[in-house]
Amino acid sequence: MKRFWLILLSLGLIMARSLSAHAADVKFSGEYYVAGMYLNHVDQRKDASTTFTRSTAFFYQRLRLGTDFVVSPCLKLVTRMDIMERVWEPDSTSNYAPVIYDTSVDSSGAATKKAAGYGNADARNLDFDIVYIDYTSPIGLFQIGYMPDYVWGTVWGNRGSGPTAGQIKYMLPVGPVTMVFAYAKENEKDYWVDDKTVVANDRDYDSYRIGPIYKFKGDKVSGETGLLFVYNHDATGRGSDDKITTSYVLQPYLKGKFGPVSLQGEINYAFGQIEYDSAADQDISSFTAFLDADAKFGIFSVGGSLAFVQGDDDSTDDEINNFQTGGRDWDPCWMMFNNSTLNSWVGGIKTYTNNVGGEMSNAWFGQLRAGIEPTSKLKLIASVSYAKADKEPTGYVDDEYGWEVDLTGAFKITNNLTYMLGAGYFFTGDYYKGTSSSHQIEDNYMLINKLTLAF
Repeated sequence: MKRFWLILLSLGLIMARSLSAHAADVKFSGEYYVAGMYLNHVDQRKDASTTFTRSTAFFYQRLRLGTDFVVSPCLKLVTRMDIMERVWEPDSTSNYAPVIYDTSVDSSGAATKKAAGYGNADARNLDFDIVYIDYTSPIGLFQIGYMPDYVWGTVWGNRGSGPTAGQIKYMLPVGPVTMVFAYAKENEKDYWVDDKTVVANDRDYDSYRIGPIYKFKGDKVSGETGLLFVYNHDATGRGSDDKITTSYVLQPYLKGKFGPVSLQGEINYAFGQIEYDSAADQDISSFTAFLDADAKFGIFSVGGSLAFVQGDDDSTDDEINNFQTGGRDWDPCWMMFNNSTLNSWVGGIKTYTNNVGGEMSNAWFGQLRAGIEPTSKLKLIASVSYAKADKEPTGYVDDEYGWEVDLTGAFKITNNLTYMLGAGYFFTGDYYKGTSSSHQIEDNYMLINKLTLAF
């Protein structure tokens, strides 16, 4: 299979070399945002031995610039970079080191991640995330290069806001159906200049994907549905843990508009095996599901979400059930299961168990929403969310994550400039007490405002 993709890439490069490569046009797009956040507790443990129940408040920003170099109507080079992604503070590079940073939190975020006074200096300047060739040929669309990874169907389970990956994609339209073929290099363990400690080409992590997308449209109905089949071969653990993970994932989805109702749903089922050299093998059987609906009636709107990620009550038995998460692109709340705002800039709220914030795992989740849009420039949304664990870990006090109430308002100052104000209050559940009922935890709240310029 690897040889097939290498041959395909070689043919694509030959075709590209045969074309005239004089840029005819350059197109820019992107956004700049600056936000201010107040979080009442960075640690919700209320205990005599805990000294981290303090609050935090800071401003942060990011400029994301996309540039398309259009060579011809069918050929372009797509790039994207993030510029000055950082917290507002004096620009003293002596306080930052490019290598020393806190790896216990989101590794893709900005320069707020510090350990012993150090941070990620690279994020303070510019970082190219995307560069790939986009070629619409007579036999379909080719995309080759670095691009967002694990993006399919709905927002559920997606990782587009995470690290990008080198990929080869081919999309072939056949009537209303588009066939998608893709390969991604998730990890490379061959000998090369930046990795001379490993000489083993059988320790790579490769991902192969294939699936159809069908688009439909009627008088009052429109949308799309698809099914992706993913084959992942992860041999990166062969050296340290002496294990190889072979997984298969089925991802059917549906999203569309049915009259006044917008509906989307997705199921991810993973199966396969983890093989060990010195221990018993484990089977993979993991299920997640997502359903989301919104309906608009004049200036009013109502909606809701249901989500499920299977947990595992015994990670040492012969079956792994917690193999998947809800992804890092889905942010249903300001605190619970939030990645882009909370986890990337604060690092999650600490408790006696796992942090509040981050990708949803081992959970049942439900949310009800209501909104009003009195003018085309102003939109207000209120939501109530509840979550509990699918599998309560052995010895835990309770399975309830808690309740969260969120308010969000967005005002369009101009067509390109938007101001957002948000507030969230989290009623912490006893799940976060862990294994002791004597542990004390506190409720929490967050305030945020954000100014976004899109261009």
